[in-house]
Amino acid sequence: MNLNQYTHIYLIGVGGIGMSALARFFLNKKYKVYGYDAVKSGLCQELEEEGVIIHYDNDIFSIPNELKLLKENKLLVIYTPAISLNQNIIKYFIDKDFKVFKRSKILGFISENYFTIAVAGTHGKTTTTSILTYILKNSGKKVLSFIGGITNNYNSNLVMDEDANILIVEADEYDKSFLELSPNIAIITSIDSDHLDMYKNKNNLNKSYLDFATRVKEEGVILIESSINLNFPKPKRGFIKKYSANEISDYYANNLNVCSGKVFANLFVKSSTENYNCLAKRAEFTLPGKHNVSNMIAAVAVALTLKVNIDKILKSLKTFKGIRRRLEFLVNKKNLVFIDDYAHHPSEISSTIKTVRLLFPDRNLTVIFQPHLYSRTKDFAIDFARSLSVADRLILLDIYPAREKPISGVNSQMMLGLCTNIDKQVCEKENLLSLIDKIDIDILLTMGAGDISELTEPIKHLLN
Repeated sequence: MNLNQYTHIYLIGVGGIGMSALARFFLNKKYKVYGYDAVKSGLCQELEEEGVIIHYDNDIFSIPNELKLLKENKLLVIYTPAISLNQNIIKYFIDKDFKVFKRSKILGFISENYFTIAVAGTHGKTTTTSILTYILKNSGKKVLSFIGGITNNYNSNLVMDEDANILIVEADEYDKSFLELSPNIAIITSIDSDHLDMYKNKNNLNKSYLDFATRVKEEGVILIESSINLNFPKPKRGFIKKYSANEISDYYANNLNVCSGKVFANLFVKSSTENYNCLAKRAEFTLPGKHNVSNMIAAVAVALTLKVNIDKILKSLKTFKGIRRRLEFLVNKKNLVFIDDYAHHPSEISSTIKTVRLLFPDRNLTVIFQPHLYSRTKDFAIDFARSLSVADRLILLDIYPAREKPISGVNSQMMLGLCTNIDKQVCEKENLLSLIDKIDIDILLTMGAGDISELTEPIKHLLN
């Protein structure tokens, strides 16, 4: 597909983290960029300041007239899979014979022009992508990176060198989006049951990842976290490598210890003679938690594959500043700590809480969690309860529905009943600040992938 024929881009669901990165990409390419979203979020306001024209009414009369007057070969319409094709605005453009594509299809078109590194996995995509982007850019590589979060080193979800020849992109399993990519290097960080509303069972999810692996180029590399027990097909003239923060592997770390909120570890790589070379002793990394060390090793492995000098890699690991909403410290005082995290799956919640407990042993932990999707809450209610029950105090917000309609009997009260915390309650979002004001906070951890993010600044202000 020739993207150069178009002069205008219209993104439906422009405020999403993936769609907004695409908007920034097209802005950088000097297209005129328009968008629709249901909510005027902080990210939408940033896009408007950067030059994107956005409307917030879901009807065809709100579509800017300039777009309606364009010919079909001048306007490209892109939509997020979270929005139905029956949505009024999408139907208008389909009926008028404009080209209408999912975001994943456009990423596939863009990737055809780059050496592509695709980061897949139910957890860890954004952290791994961010670390790898920072290492490669710091080492002088020219990169284009679409990130599923706001990286603090660049304060953006898009990192784009004008003459980039390497594309780093998150390969999302939702809606099988990652099957639009044909990467040179693929990372698979984890495969936990998720999106069962679409996949129905774990076997179907596994098959989708195996299909993704077959799309890696013939001379490519597949890098897999060592605990993933699937028989991936090896690229015809390429390699499969494994990495781990838990055991000896092709790339691995051991002797992990935490000091002053940083992680120190020894890094190893397997040599061709079945020996293991120590890349670094006490490598310093800024994100605590074994899951984050695992993501770091994946990024290091790819950087080494691309012949980046180990000293440059280690320097980058020291100065990486993390990602917004990934174990992000918003208040860090001696007697009061407030951490925010994107965790929305039981295993992510468990990893995040374990990390916070490791950093602050014997402290009182209050967890505020906003469940994301009725289907996910229904499918994993017992697992959610198990991971959340280790908090000293638990506050559940109502379920954030996103693209879904309610499911009878599935709500936060149901999940609260499964939790064993002595101190637990459900709180409506609009009452949360007044509740926090009434309780004693030692360590506060907020988690969720919905609009709980809108409360982090007000909570921070209240606690300070």
